[in-house]
Amino acid sequence: MTGAYETLEDRFRRVALLDEAAGFLHWDSSVVMPEASAESRAEQVANLQVVAHETMSAPDMADLLDAADGDDTLDGWRRANLHEMRRNWIHTTALDADLVAARARANSACEMVWRQARPKADFAMVLPFVEEVLRLTVEAGQAKAEKLGTGVYDALLDQFEPDGRAAEIDPVFADLADFLPDFIDAAIERQARTPPLPLDGPFPVARQRALGLRIMQTIGFDFTKGRLDESLHPFSGGSPDDLRITTRFAEEEYLSALMGVIHETGHALYESNLPADWRRQPVGHARGMVIHESQSLLMEMQACRSREFLAFAAPLVREEFGKSGPAWEAENLFRQSTAVERGFIRVDADEATYPAHVILRYRLERAIIGGDLRLADLPGAWDDGMEELLGVRPPDDRLGCLQDIHWYDGAWGYFPTYTLGAMAAAQLFDAATRANPAIVPCIGRGDFRPLLTWLAENVHGLGSKLSTRDLIARATGKPLDTAVFKAHLNRRYLGDA
Repeated sequence: MTGAYETLEDRFRRVALLDEAAGFLHWDSSVVMPEASAESRAEQVANLQVVAHETMSAPDMADLLDAADGDDTLDGWRRANLHEMRRNWIHTTALDADLVAARARANSACEMVWRQARPKADFAMVLPFVEEVLRLTVEAGQAKAEKLGTGVYDALLDQFEPDGRAAEIDPVFADLADFLPDFIDAAIERQARTPPLPLDGPFPVARQRALGLRIMQTIGFDFTKGRLDESLHPFSGGSPDDLRITTRFAEEEYLSALMGVIHETGHALYESNLPADWRRQPVGHARGMVIHESQSLLMEMQACRSREFLAFAAPLVREEFGKSGPAWEAENLFRQSTAVERGFIRVDADEATYPAHVILRYRLERAIIGGDLRLADLPGAWDDGMEELLGVRPPDDRLGCLQDIHWYDGAWGYFPTYTLGAMAAAQLFDAATRANPAIVPCIGRGDFRPLLTWLAENVHGLGSKLSTRDLIARATGKPLDTAVFKAHLNRRYLGDA
């Protein structure tokens, strides 16, 4: 092993530590930071990102990568690590330090204004800020596209899903867009015959939090290395040794917050079980956002909305809220947890309508990045798209184009990974339960160890050693497609599951 490769490992470790520090500052700004501290925080994050950028774009990096590439003593993990190093280096060196700092400041400033604009349903308030975010995002996308040999949107997508391409997503989403309307109609019609009994609230936040903590522990979350907090938009962050999960609570219902906790716990379990030997190296990082979303959705949708798990959870729910009666039996909780309804909010959407929310955002962000839609026209285009795909029209921008943080925080190209992740979740869970039929009965007893063991061997423990395509094919025996996902939806919502 050459000194070049060892030097690269040291540099990437330092960059990973800087990224972790920036991540904790982001958590702090979302959870506890005083509002008036936003400008100072933006400077802190921007400077951390500039230092990381300068480390990655040092003049000798190209020579180090070439020298390490010629080292035939590197084993499979190190060779894969070197491949990821080069990919990260290409993304980094496509941008100059001034653009990196400008984007960090613009994203932070826009996010803080969005936090004020969203509850006011005032898109005009945030428009000039998100226009600046978009301008800098497109500039960065153009620079990366030139280096990667792709279009601008694909270059932005590649940041979140390595080698992800719109040309591959388009036919998948077209297939789902054709499938979903009739399926949603059929699911709603079927559920109308035996609607779930209403759950009587209110549900005190303290009790919701206690229930969330119990479920997190059941799933396998280690509270010596993590915590649960509240934020405007739920997320999972931190580092594998210090995991930070957030959710948001509403006293009129508890299911959204609980499923949000489960979703983010899925993300955190993936991070905590990444290969420890490759911590803070690119090959030890999560394999893109499609796999990351598959891990959160596998826990939330596949495992914890199942009849088996809800039979286990029903007594815990009754105990925490002091409830009893038919509405609080497991079967009714299953009906509540799998109710299909056309709604406005993506993070509260059910499994059946959720892909339509994502397809809308994918279409809109592609049109905006491509110059076919002005940001000023986003609210109307959003409302029209919701009406077309889901048959509902938001009454205001809070329930429309202001609901998600992503664009206002600079995350353009992220959205398609959600539905691709849902497809991967269905395919991975199907493969896991075929490989070990005991997984579902164990989930029914609150024992997630067999599932986590399979995930550790087939997903978590591989880090970024394999591409998304190869990882899914290795774990499931076939490439990612819509078939297993559609079969799961049909079975759960139209069959006897």
